Amino acid sequence: MGYTKLSFQLPFSIFTIFLLCSTIPEISAVGYPINVWPKPTTFLWTRPQAILLSPNFTISHTNHPYLTAAVNRYLRQVLTEHHKPLVKPPLNLTSALPLSSLIITITDVTLPLTHGVNESYTLTIPSTGSSNATLSAHTVWGVMRGLETFSQLVYSKPSIVASGLYISDVPLFMHRGVVLDTSRNYYPVEDLLRLIKAMSMNKLNVFHWHITDSHSFPLVLPSEPELAGKGAYGEGMKYTAEDVKRLVEFGMEYGVRIVPEIDMPAHTGSWAEAYPEIVTCANMFWWPAEVEWADRFASEPGTGQLNPLSPKTYEVVKNVINDVATMFPDTFYHAGADEILPNCWKVDPSIQTFLSKNGTLSQILETFVNSTLPHITSLNRTVVYWEDVLLDSSIKVSPSVLPPENVILHTWNNGPNNTKRVVESGYRVIVSSSDFYYLDCGHGGFLGNDSQYDQPPGTDPGNGGSWCEPFKTWQTIYNYDITYGLNETESKLVLGGEVALWSEQADSTVMDPRIWPRASAMAEALWSGNRDETGKKRYAEATDRLNEWRYRMVTRGIGAEPIQPLWCVKNPGLNCAYGLELPRLEGYTGRICRNWGQQFDEDSFKHKLPQIF
Repeated sequence: MGYTKLSFQLPFSIFTIFLLCSTIPEISAVGYPINVWPKPTTFLWTRPQAILLSPNFTISHTNHPYLTAAVNRYLRQVLTEHHKPLVKPPLNLTSALPLSSLIITITDVTLPLTHGVNESYTLTIPSTGSSNATLSAHTVWGVMRGLETFSQLVYSKPSIVASGLYISDVPLFMHRGVVLDTSRNYYPVEDLLRLIKAMSMNKLNVFHWHITDSHSFPLVLPSEPELAGKGAYGEGMKYTAEDVKRLVEFGMEYGVRIVPEIDMPAHTGSWAEAYPEIVTCANMFWWPAEVEWADRFASEPGTGQLNPLSPKTYEVVKNVINDVATMFPDTFYHAGADEILPNCWKVDPSIQTFLSKNGTLSQILETFVNSTLPHITSLNRTVVYWEDVLLDSSIKVSPSVLPPENVILHTWNNGPNNTKRVVESGYRVIVSSSDFYYLDCGHGGFLGNDSQYDQPPGTDPGNGGSWCEPFKTWQTIYNYDITYGLNETESKLVLGGEVALWSEQADSTVMDPRIWPRASAMAEALWSGNRDETGKKRYAEATDRLNEWRYRMVTRGIGAEPIQPLWCVKNPGLNCAYGLELPRLEGYTGRICRNWGQQFDEDSFKHKLPQIF
């Protein structure tokens, strides 16, 4: 990942330094003069050109409620968006008749939006409007992906569409998602709707909604109203059944599934507001000064874990599961099971008694899983757990408790190593490695008395970038291969991945720029890959395309952050690149030529070159 090592010897000369500190002549780094994100798997366009889109353009389609909503949305968009690319596509606008219609054909309109549904499509746009454009797919959901592609091929005012092309497209991975935590900070429903809209633009298909945690319980449940009544931050910071219904329907219209996560048995301090008797170590100080890190009560402020030895626990938990399964129709149910801390359970008298009789904490967790997993699967759900339930060093269950046919594990620790461990055990896996896919990393810690930030001024760049530093750049995300180190059989168990925004330091004010366009980078990597036809990583080529795509997302109302200065966007190619492709230098964070213009010390530079090449 990053830079490749040069294989030739460099003469140590001023000319060499000039090469290192200059750019090569501008060339087009984009395969075609118009951008589609994520890049289609097959894009045939022998003579790039464009024709006008008729102001009376129509889309013919089979009647289907979600498809009709999508067609109406995209028809309105292609006729009124009038996107003006920052760099005008060098396309010949022919005098051919305007394109007047797109005809959609679907093999099976009845297939529901579930994991593994066929999202492939083919799109043909003729070189003249005397013929119709055609979009063919096996399912409604494949049509939605094709409509998004078609919309990105339309630009300008009056509307112009790329013509004389053929696209055949299919995702590499079936599961492509975003995790959003709405417990630590609350997000209004409108934010979640906008997130779903942006996900659909990027052909992402799973909104993994981490709804509750120790900090708040914002979901109003009919059978357990007190959980939100006492556990939410306030009356205006709750999600009602009507809110959920609206979100689920909106997701269906955009081809995005919503997978709910009610984390348990850890991360449940907010449950204690309604049921203090079923939560251990609730409202305790998370890491007393006199104890070691391993003996803390929680991984961050906000303590509390459900007590698996209390019968009352299961009365409440099963009500929660039933209500959530009713509100969310998706066949995946994320049950959490991460970061269970030994000391939080050990302070409870009933657990102390159990341990005194030679019981173990892992047995307590197995009791919880054995009491809840069968109930969830009885509701026709596949259960997703965080990897900890199997891989944690202190508290974990036996694989015999987790039947692979009913359980998917979600990795977040230790990069590709834990993914390897999970698939070697025969489990399907979703990847959210914190080393690559955590969007909150690198923004600093949030504890108010963190002494590492109190340091004398000087040349030191400063301490503290959060527990999972550094910041995960779009390049880091784009270049990550989620099947790294796996053989062909193991790779087939990797369902896909999710970028994650944990919300200790995020809310509505920063949601869009924290997620986009970095999530777009994962979207392309999981849709069509991160390598070109020769097998080389294509992040350099992707830069200009992502710049343009980010700009288009902004015009569509998504507050995606910039990835380069506007000058770079308006001067595509390799103007904003290194003069040579540089190898990775451990600890290097700046430009080699930062001090270019000062007196050059050739001997000093010679000494540093072995570290660089």
